[in-house]
Amino acid sequence: MSSARERFLAYRKSLPRPPRLERHVARVRGLELAVYTTPAVPGALPLLCVNGGLIFDHVLLWPALSPLSARRQLVFFDQRGRGKSQAPPGVRAARVEHDAGDVRAVREALGLARWDVLGHSWGGGIAMLGVAGDQEATRRLVLVDAVGPTGDWMSRLLPDALDRLARRAPVIGADAHARLARFGDAELTSPDPEIQLAWSRAVHPAWFADAELGMTFTPPRSESRTGAAVAARLRREGYDWRDSIRALHVPTLVIHGEQDLLPVRVAEALVDVLPDARLMLVPDAGHMPFWEAPERFFPLVERFLAADVPPSP
Repeated sequence: MSSARERFLAYRKSLPRPPRLERHVARVRGLELAVYTTPAVPGALPLLCVNGGLIFDHVLLWPALSPLSARRQLVFFDQRGRGKSQAPPGVRAARVEHDAGDVRAVREALGLARWDVLGHSWGGGIAMLGVAGDQEATRRLVLVDAVGPTGDWMSRLLPDALDRLARRAPVIGADAHARLARFGDAELTSPDPEIQLAWSRAVHPAWFADAELGMTFTPPRSESRTGAAVAARLRREGYDWRDSIRALHVPTLVIHGEQDLLPVRVAEALVDVLPDARLMLVPDAGHMPFWEAPERFFPLVERFLAADVPPSP
């Protein structure tokens, strides 16, 4: 029987070569943001894809989501101060709400009247908040292993990750657990980008359902002071978005890996708050179902986006 890593590699090899991304510079709320698009697909709404990670740029989702580009144009953007996008003034004051406010501004800068939106992990939070302020222009919303409506889950993330890596020591070695054990509240709430990058890399193997596959991937290098400030603020202050997203009436699909480090109850809490949301669990998958269970993940997204949605009254 093939391993999860072998199945992943076989799936990727079965795909055609991803299209080349075209890079644009969009003037968005006083900043120049890097925006990337795949070729347009006539008759299909574009799909904005919002990456998570807080300190990282669009490469977290590209070419991971490239199978979706066969039927629709994909749009990515480097959030302010990440990747090739300009950093805002007063970086230490950066907030995730500023990133969410850029969602509508990116659409308008591209001259798009309507689109669908997909957000992964923390990008799911940015997508929810952004779409809540731009509902008329959003047909459908997909949330992939998104953060919850409140920050309650954050207090359990480190101990749960340590426990998972400890149990996987025979496969991944004790070093992975030791690297993560160095972190505490002081490190997680630090706006130092080197510390936030070290945390992301240390916790990364714990996000996967399969230990071997989790060791295959390493987050890219990031020196984003903006992203580190946003991450530190969220972990220091927490958040509660329920009032903002309770008014979000866009049809929403919540996809969640059954073995994600973010427990299923986080996804259930989202469905309880969002007025028009349904939950689909992906077996044998953790935080990245597009890598761990692509044969299940991509049909779920495609079927949801292909369905007709009655026009808004």
